[in-house]
Amino acid sequence: MTIAPATVTKLDEMMTVIRGYADPRRAADEWKQVYKLLQATDLPSGRVTGVVGMRDVAGLAGLIDQLRAPAIPPPEDAPSAQICRQALRAFRKRQSLTRLDDESRLGRGPLSKGADSRAALAIVPPSEWPESVWRELVNRGKLRYVGQGCYELTKQ
Repeated sequence: MTIAPATVTKLDEMMTVIRGYADPRRAADEWKQVYKLLQATDLPSGRVTGVVGMRDVAGLAGLIDQLRAPAIPPPEDAPSAQICRQALRAFRKRQSLTRLDDESRLGRGPLSKGADSRAALAIVPPSEWPESVWRELVNRGKLRYVGQGCYELTKQ
């Protein structure tokens, strides 16, 4: 990630001013300037919005450190795009089969809303691929980890 050194210097100055307040959340004008500066970077907009919206001084320090640090190449054991594509295809098939299995039940509760109310959204991914593939798909924004080994497709 290449960024102008002047931007990092200006962010450092804003950080010093914000820390000078007794309550950093009161520095509204400075946070607005920080937000504008961070929007011009390659940082994920969701993270920038979260840090600025919550007036998180420690998070801002982490973002500035991330801008200072050189870009780290992906690890050697990261799965290839072809493997991720195959795993995602298998995940979608497993999810659709799970949904069909759930919808094919004969007995439904008389007060249920029908087939859509019980649709399986999060599933345990196929075990043919290692956990690193699923983490890479989460990093790419294709899947979302919901806990206890279950993943779901993101809305894109």
